[in-house]
This record gives sequence, structure tokens and C-alpha cells, in this order.
Amino acid sequence: MNKFLLRALVLASVNVAVLANAQFRTRNRMDKLEDFDEQKFSWGFYLSGNRLDYRIVLNPRYGMNNNQNLVTSKESYSFGAGLIAKWRLNDFLDVRLEPGLQFGQRQLTFNTQSNDQYAAGTLTNDPFIPMKLTDKDKIRDIKTTLIDVPVLLEFHGNRWYNSRPYVATGVNYIVNLQSNATSTDDNMQQVFRSTTHNFAWSAEMGIQFYFNKFKLTPAVRGTFIMNNEIVADNATTPPYWTSAMSTLHTRAIFFVLKFE
Repeated sequence: MNKFLLRALVLASVNVAVLANAQFRTRNRMDKLEDFDEQKFSWGFYLSGNRLDYRIVLNPRYGMNNNQNLVTSKESYSFGAGLIAKWRLNDFLDVRLEPGLQFGQRQLTFNTQSNDQYAAGTLTNDPFIPMKLTDKDKIRDIKTTLIDVPVLLEFHGNRWYNSRPYVATGVNYIVNLQSNATSTDDNMQQVFRSTTHNFAWSAEMGIQFYFNKFKLTPAVRGTFIMNNEIVADNATTPPYWTSAMSTLHTRAIFFVLKFE
């Protein structure tokens, strides 16, 4: 999947470079879609490749053994798509609503068998019955389907012939459709639970290219969930999994191609 996505992104980047070159190679070039950005409202869609990962803050007792991190995250590469609604505020500011669907799969590895040293309990934690961790217990493949609803404020410069650079920032409401948040099973049954409803902030930059019939925008966006996504394991579950983490936050990088 990673090699396929990388090839697709390279091919898309080459196509964008070829199209951009076609935009500027003519000495007496004409402006295209001159009145497009004067519309109060406009619409479009986008395709995206994404890189999803977790930022983990570990519990100093259960998540670390001396200087060794006992929980690690492996990123994934996948894809998504969505719609675009733009509201023009003035010559330099737009508000964008870009709801989309993003897919991914991440992996968490729990090398927390050393937590057995706390089995007798501590002043702040109850005792527990140790268990031998198998490979299924140590590795969690976390499938993710996200409904991502970003609201972005876009700042752009003046057009330079048939292109226009911009930066944007905003907030996101994100629903994880595969969170397992309401499941009564937890990691004892190989079920990793996380929050369903999440809030994030985003930052984006890109260049808008104008053609005869449409506007194409390649862009890079970073999205970072702000709330803690951990749903704690049940009270009777040993501290091998969620107890080893204090906070868990999704971070995502998107390569986006927008068509308007």
C-alpha cells in the first residue's frame, strides 16, 4: 500500500508540474477564469493521500522502563476524498468548508510485560494478576475511518498570471467511525477503544492553478487532534495497554488535489 501511494503521489506531482509549466511557458499568456474568484459561493471536490500517526505521551510508571519507551506507534499511508464549499469574504480572504472521508490503519506495539513488577500493587494502583503477553496481546492494528469536517480561513495573495499562492488555518470536527468507544470488551479481548468525537486544528498551504474550465489546487495540510483519544481499559484489566499511556493524539499529513 505504501509503495502504491508513493507512486500515485509522485505521478500526481509530475502531472501538476507539467500543467504548471504549460501555464507559464507562453510569453503572451492570457488570464483564465478571470471572474471565477469573484463569485460569492463556489463548489468543488478533492482527492487526498494521507499519512496517519499517533503522538503518545507515556505514563512514567507503566509506559516506561528506565529510559525505554514500552509503547510505540507505526504510521500508515492511505487515501480519502471530500467536497469543497467556498464563501468569498473579500479579495484576500475566503472561508472554506471541506467535509471528507479519510481511511487508514495504524499499529501500536505494547512491550509492557515488565509491568509485572507492579503486580503486588502500589500506593496509587491496585494489585493485578500477571498474564503472559502473546503477539496478539502486544500488537494492535487499529483501522480508522474518519469523517473529517474542517472549517478553514484562507489567506491568499494576488494572482500571478494563472496561479495564486495561499495559506489556510482552521478547526476540525472529526468522527472516528471505528473507535469501538461503546464496546464492553477491551484490550483483554484484543479490542482497542478510542474516542468517537474529536476536535482538531489544521494548517495548509498550496498554489491554485487556473485552467480554461476549472481551477486545480495542489496543497499540503497538517491536522492534529487536540483531545485525548484514549478510552481506558476496564478496571479489572492489567496495566499493559491504556494504563501505559497518559495521552494519545492523532496527527495527520495530507497531500490534497482540489478541483473547483
